[in-house]
Amino acid sequence: MLLILAGIAISLPWGLSSLNNSGPHGLSEILYAFASACGNNGSAFAGLNANTVFYNLALALGMLVGRFATILTALALAGSLAQKRIVPESSATLPVASPLFVIMLAGTVIIVGALTFFPVFVLGPILEHLQLIPGQDI
Repeated sequence: MLLILAGIAISLPWGLSSLNNSGPHGLSEILYAFASACGNNGSAFAGLNANTVFYNLALALGMLVGRFATILTALALAGSLAQKRIVPESSATLPVASPLFVIMLAGTVIIVGALTFFPVFVLGPILEHLQLIPGQDI
Protein backbone atom coordinates (compact mmCIF):
# COMPACT_ATOMS: atom_id res chain seq x y z
CA MET A 1 0.00 0.00 0.00
CA LEU A 2 2.89 2.31 0.81
CA LEU A 3 4.38 2.08 -2.66
CA ILE A 4 0.97 2.35 -4.36
CA LEU A 5 0.07 5.56 -2.51
CA ALA A 6 3.54 7.02 -3.05
CA GLY A 7 3.30 6.18 -6.76
CA ILE A 8 -0.06 7.93 -6.98
CA ALA A 9 1.35 11.00 -5.19
CA ILE A 10 4.34 11.14 -7.54
CA SER A 11 2.19 10.84 -10.65
CA LEU A 12 -0.40 13.52 -9.75
CA PRO A 13 0.17 17.29 -9.80
CA TRP A 14 -1.42 17.60 -6.32
CA GLY A 15 1.28 15.36 -4.88
CA LEU A 16 4.14 17.13 -6.61
CA SER A 17 2.92 20.67 -5.85
CA SER A 18 3.60 20.16 -2.13
CA LEU A 19 7.30 19.45 -2.64
CA ASN A 20 9.89 22.08 -1.81
CA ASN A 21 12.69 19.82 -3.11
CA SER A 22 12.36 18.29 -6.54
CA GLY A 23 14.22 15.30 -7.87
CA PRO A 24 15.51 12.36 -5.84
CA HIS A 25 15.21 14.13 -2.48
CA GLY A 26 11.55 14.84 -3.17
CA LEU A 27 11.03 11.15 -3.92
CA SER A 28 12.57 10.26 -0.56
CA GLU A 29 10.33 12.79 1.20
CA ILE A 30 7.17 11.33 -0.33
CA LEU A 31 8.25 7.76 0.43
CA TYR A 32 9.06 8.65 4.03
CA ALA A 33 5.70 10.35 4.55
CA PHE A 34 3.79 7.29 3.34
CA ALA A 35 6.05 4.82 5.16
CA SER A 36 5.49 6.79 8.35
CA ALA A 37 1.73 6.96 7.80
CA CYS A 38 1.40 3.24 7.03
CA GLY A 39 3.42 2.53 10.18
CA ASN A 40 0.95 4.70 12.16
CA ASN A 41 3.50 7.38 13.03
CA GLY A 42 2.41 10.16 10.70
CA SER A 43 5.55 12.28 10.41
CA ALA A 44 7.02 13.82 7.26
CA PHE A 45 10.18 15.65 6.20
CA ALA A 46 10.12 19.44 6.41
CA GLY A 47 10.53 19.71 2.64
CA LEU A 48 7.09 18.19 2.05
CA ASN A 49 4.05 20.29 2.84
CA ALA A 50 1.84 17.42 4.00
CA ASN A 51 -0.89 19.74 5.32
CA THR A 52 -2.86 19.81 2.08
CA VAL A 53 -6.18 18.20 1.23
CA PHE A 54 -4.50 15.61 -1.02
CA TYR A 55 -1.87 14.54 1.51
CA ASN A 56 -4.29 14.64 4.45
CA LEU A 57 -6.62 12.23 2.63
CA ALA A 58 -3.88 10.03 1.15
CA LEU A 59 -1.92 9.74 4.40
CA ALA A 60 -5.14 9.06 6.35
CA LEU A 61 -5.95 6.26 3.89
CA GLY A 62 -2.43 4.90 4.38
CA MET A 63 -2.87 4.95 8.16
CA LEU A 64 -6.23 3.17 7.99
CA VAL A 65 -5.05 0.50 5.58
CA GLY A 66 -1.72 0.11 7.37
CA ARG A 67 -3.46 -0.52 10.67
CA PHE A 68 -6.56 -2.50 9.73
CA ALA A 69 -5.11 -4.58 6.89
CA THR A 70 -2.57 -6.00 9.33
CA ILE A 71 -5.24 -6.70 11.95
CA LEU A 72 -7.63 -8.33 9.47
CA THR A 73 -4.87 -10.45 7.97
CA ALA A 74 -3.81 -11.68 11.42
CA LEU A 75 -7.42 -12.49 12.35
CA ALA A 76 -7.97 -14.38 9.08
CA LEU A 77 -4.77 -16.35 9.60
CA ALA A 78 -5.74 -17.15 13.20
CA GLY A 79 -9.19 -18.32 12.10
CA SER A 80 -7.69 -20.51 9.41
CA LEU A 81 -5.22 -22.09 11.83
CA ALA A 82 -7.93 -22.64 14.45
CA GLN A 83 -10.01 -24.69 11.99
CA LYS A 84 -7.18 -27.03 10.96
CA ARG A 85 -6.78 -30.40 12.60
CA ILE A 86 -3.76 -31.10 14.78
CA VAL A 87 -1.14 -33.21 13.02
CA PRO A 88 0.92 -35.56 15.19
CA GLU A 89 4.58 -34.61 15.54
CA SER A 90 7.05 -36.58 13.44
CA SER A 91 10.76 -36.51 12.68
CA ALA A 92 10.09 -34.10 9.78
CA THR A 93 8.27 -31.57 11.98
CA LEU A 94 10.03 -28.32 12.81
CA PRO A 95 9.28 -27.50 16.45
CA VAL A 96 7.85 -23.98 16.73
CA ALA A 97 9.23 -23.51 20.25
CA SER A 98 12.87 -23.80 19.19
CA PRO A 99 15.44 -21.07 18.56
CA LEU A 100 15.86 -22.39 15.00
CA PHE A 101 12.23 -21.61 14.21
CA VAL A 102 12.55 -18.09 15.64
CA ILE A 103 15.71 -17.41 13.62
CA MET A 104 14.19 -18.76 10.40
CA LEU A 105 10.96 -16.78 10.86
CA ALA A 106 12.75 -13.52 11.74
CA GLY A 107 15.19 -13.99 8.85
CA THR A 108 12.37 -14.58 6.38
CA VAL A 109 10.47 -11.48 7.53
CA ILE A 110 13.59 -9.29 7.35
CA ILE A 111 14.71 -10.60 3.96
CA VAL A 112 11.27 -10.29 2.33
CA GLY A 113 10.79 -6.80 3.81
CA ALA A 114 14.22 -5.66 2.67
CA LEU A 115 13.77 -7.02 -0.85
CA THR A 116 10.39 -5.33 -1.14
CA PHE A 117 11.32 -1.79 -0.10
CA PHE A 118 15.11 -1.57 -0.42
CA PRO A 119 15.32 -0.71 -4.14
CA VAL A 120 12.98 2.27 -3.96
CA PHE A 121 14.34 3.54 -0.62
CA VAL A 122 17.93 3.69 -1.89
CA LEU A 123 16.96 5.18 -5.25
CA GLY A 124 16.67 8.74 -3.89
CA PRO A 125 19.98 8.95 -1.98
CA ILE A 126 21.98 7.21 -4.72
CA LEU A 127 20.63 9.47 -7.47
CA GLU A 128 21.22 12.53 -5.30
CA HIS A 129 24.83 11.47 -4.77
CA LEU A 130 25.34 10.87 -8.49
CA GLN A 131 23.98 14.35 -9.26
CA LEU A 132 26.74 15.86 -7.12
CA ILE A 133 29.45 14.46 -9.41
CA PRO A 134 30.69 17.27 -11.71
CA GLY A 135 29.76 16.84 -15.36
CA GLN A 136 26.98 14.35 -14.66
CA ASP A 137 23.52 15.05 -16.03
CA ILE A 138 21.04 12.61 -14.53
